[in-house]
Amino acid sequence: MTSQERSDEVLMAAYRAGDRAAFDALFSRYAPRLRQTLSRRINRRDDVADLVQQTFLQLHRARADFREGAKLRPWLYTIALNLARQYFRRKGRRPETGLGEVEPAERGQEGDPERPAVARELHEALAALPAAQREVIELHWFEGLPFKEVAQVVGASESAVKVRAHRGYEKLRARLVDPAVTKAGARGYGRTTQ
Repeated sequence: MTSQERSDEVLMAAYRAGDRAAFDALFSRYAPRLRQTLSRRINRRDDVADLVQQTFLQLHRARADFREGAKLRPWLYTIALNLARQYFRRKGRRPETGLGEVEPAERGQEGDPERPAVARELHEALAALPAAQREVIELHWFEGLPFKEVAQVVGASESAVKVRAHRGYEKLRARLVDPAVTKAGARGYGRTTQ
């Protein structure tokens, strides 16, 4: 079985047992995702890269604390988002609302010159949400985490997370009243509310 076929938890167990290749596989799998997640909060690429490195350093240091049977993904995202919060506390400022790195799905497609503008409008609408709602929506919608895992990451009940997401989605709908924007946003930027 290749490392791509092995689950996160199997890779983590192998890494805890001393398999360096398992760590490399986890890094390859999650570094780009974490970079994208952190880029939505922090505008400086160097700072984002440092936080991704720190996330994996924390994973290494706390590997013995990882509970057998637990899911790795929410644990890893919790580490990354806690490091981002510490970053902002150290800097003494509020989270930035950068557009982050543009994924291929967000780049303008041939014959669709308005696509970058739609992406910008969607990101601005997300930035206008309260932080708790934005975080839940980003983790669920952009990162594809199920609500149960989002709840673990943000330290809230699954019901509370669903309420935050619902309220955030309602605010996004109200702000993005142009049906073309809403349709393009749902089509090209991740998960829908259902």
